[in-house]
Amino acid sequence: MPQTHAPMNDSDAHLERTIALAAENVHDGGGPFGALVVTAEGRAFEGVNRVTASNDPTAHAEVTAIRAACTGLGTFDLHGAVLYTSCEPCPMCLGAALWARIDRIVFAADRHDAAAAGFDDAAFYAYFEGDDHRDAMPVAQAETADAVAPFDAWRANAERTAY
Repeated sequence: MPQTHAPMNDSDAHLERTIALAAENVHDGGGPFGALVVTAEGRAFEGVNRVTASNDPTAHAEVTAIRAACTGLGTFDLHGAVLYTSCEPCPMCLGAALWARIDRIVFAADRHDAAAAGFDDAAFYAYFEGDDHRDAMPVAQAETADAVAPFDAWRANAERTAY
């Protein structure tokens, strides 16, 4: 009996595109990660890992796709959008998606697949799981007289753009 394949839905097609972007990026000397932000209206914005190409440790595929979408749409609010990515987002990329107000994330490979290829984010996930993992980079509040002055100025600014 011949094997049949289920028709590809939009989500499958978007994931396939992120995988293709990731593979193309490897061939171009970049990291093996690709991402796509798809708006509720169906507009798609691509991103690939540019960490080594731009010497920017924040230039993960998800972040570059979010940047492209925000620039292309002229907004910082991606409410209603879906982030498709070739691999499970790291904590930084999850944070970026939350700040962008993305509705949901769909990914292909997981963090264990990435770790097997040398991209192990386990220490970063552990860092956020509790105070006992903060040895990698201590974070401490320092008391200063004017610590809240920027927030006072923000609240007093009637022209501010809330986000």
